[in-house]
Amino acid sequence: MAIHRRPIQERIAWLFDLADRHGANYRSPEAWLARERYLAEHPTAIAVLKCMDGRINIPVATNTPVGILMPFRNLGGMFDLGWPHLGEVLAHHVQRMVSSGRRVIFFITYHYSKGDPQRGCAGFNYDTGAAIAHTYEIRRQVEHIFGAAHGTVYPLVCGFETDEDALIIHGTDGQKLDLAALTLNDRATLELKLAALLPDMPAQMRADLMPLLHGNLEHIEQARAQMRRNERSLDIEHREWMICLGRGFDFLHTPNLALIIGPYSPKLDEPIKTAAGIIQANMAAGRVPDDGFLLLASVPYDEIGVDRARAELKSRFLSQFAAEVIRAEFPELAGKMAMRTAVLDWRSRHLETLGGED
Repeated sequence: MAIHRRPIQERIAWLFDLADRHGANYRSPEAWLARERYLAEHPTAIAVLKCMDGRINIPVATNTPVGILMPFRNLGGMFDLGWPHLGEVLAHHVQRMVSSGRRVIFFITYHYSKGDPQRGCAGFNYDTGAAIAHTYEIRRQVEHIFGAAHGTVYPLVCGFETDEDALIIHGTDGQKLDLAALTLNDRATLELKLAALLPDMPAQMRADLMPLLHGNLEHIEQARAQMRRNERSLDIEHREWMICLGRGFDFLHTPNLALIIGPYSPKLDEPIKTAAGIIQANMAAGRVPDDGFLLLASVPYDEIGVDRARAELKSRFLSQFAAEVIRAEFPELAGKMAMRTAVLDWRSRHLETLGGED
């Protein structure tokens, strides 16, 4: 039986087993060496600004090793770099990368479905044009903070088509590179196409983008094969059964199970209400069982002591804040809510639950 069809307690047990296995694999010598080798060959740091939609899983869609891409999520991929916490987090990330001699690419993403507009982005009321316009506003904000010459920080607008998990790279002159229109036979000319599309991007950055594009071409072929076997219909529809609030959810490499909300917006209640509405709709439509859903809060920490203690308080706050919003706006759904609160050791990816959950 697929995991999204199992009783809620079995789903929760499966989730934390997945987190444990992910952490153990991440800490293994082989995985550590593979990451170090990858970063030595491709030093550009890549951060991804994306929607909380569980279908948007860029590492899976690009066959990129876990732990390479830095994710930032919010409702609809809506971000404002003027938000105090978000601006500080992004600036700190860039400064940390630059201090080690690395450039940074920001993937600024929107998503849509070519098969059905109603499988597009609910955060923008399925208006892909509005979503694209917003990504360009974020791009302008990144340039305002980090400079428009793009020598160190490059804001890259990128679409994500969820039916085939295909990337659409937007160029500097309005042109686009839709990877769904290419095949594996186009790998040899892909770097030339990218250079023509992004002439202002430093050569090292373009070289470090290539593994993601090659991986996406391979993933698109796999997605199409699944469609031919009628194995992908559920992957392109909402069937999330958990709301994840905070950061540190890269162990959720199985697509379309969770709605992930970063703690960035000063109006944090809005994405929580949207996520709860999606969960409720999934239950009503029979896409997931109506016996319960999971609210999981997680906050990462880098150091033991003060940093970890602060992460505990923040995670508990996020958990209680979200629970109060759901109880107020969706009282019937709240009666089916299981809560787990956790902290994540960022260096080891060990997820540890805290006591006192419902």
